[in-house]
Amino acid sequence: MNARALYEALLNTDGPYEDVITPWLAEAATDDYRAGLRTAATPHNQWWADNGDLLQELYALSRVSDFLLLGPQLPPYLRLFTALGMTPFDTPSPFDPFLHEITEVEQAEDPGTPIEILDLRWPGLTLGELLFSRAGVRVRAGAAHAERGVADRWPIYWTHRRAHRPTRDLSQGWGGNSQWRTDFRLDYRTTGGDLLNVAEEAPIDGRPDLDPDDYGNLGPDERLLTPAERRELLRHRTFLRTPAASSDPAWAAELFPFEWRLPAGLE
Repeated sequence: MNARALYEALLNTDGPYEDVITPWLAEAATDDYRAGLRTAATPHNQWWADNGDLLQELYALSRVSDFLLLGPQLPPYLRLFTALGMTPFDTPSPFDPFLHEITEVEQAEDPGTPIEILDLRWPGLTLGELLFSRAGVRVRAGAAHAERGVADRWPIYWTHRRAHRPTRDLSQGWGGNSQWRTDFRLDYRTTGGDLLNVAEEAPIDGRPDLDPDDYGNLGPDERLLTPAERRELLRHRTFLRTPAASSDPAWAAELFPFEWRLPAGLE
């Protein structure tokens, strides 16, 4: 019982998606599938260190989510993931990069206008303290906060598919089986603060007060980013403004932020 099979069945169906989701959910229920997913609901004991299969299963589920949002197919999306124990959210304001993915920017005349959510394109999903999927939002903002054509169109990382922009995740470029050994990005909102990409062990946290030379494992392109731009990329999974180093979106697609995390050290 796995989400890869569900994803491939959805790709190949000509009928309603519910015709594929319903029998898959019936098997998942008898499989104690939901109970397995609940292991990931909190960052307790750094469970991911010994449970790579669950990281990969969550990644496969994220591919299902990305596919259902292409339409978007919100009824089957919500039915599937709520049945698996996830909680949808549609927090309308204020804008929060932990919870919200920008899908479209309406550029305000005043560059200093803060980001304001105008409407919701799809709801997000949480599993306990774990963020599974951010809510898609259309926003209004000044160019000093979010540029139209960048915040809503530049490549977005840790994402397999979007209808309106390029995407990058670690499955891309691998074969039919190898791509499914990709780990899901783990972001937690806890009482002690946000934990971003915590399954990775690289000591990079993107804090803007740190010297770029502290990042020994950055590639030459990543070193061209300012610390603030690195933090922005980690938090938003893309850039909100054109990076100082390049105005070419193709350059942004070749960066490798997948090992960055916040905070750098976990207790």
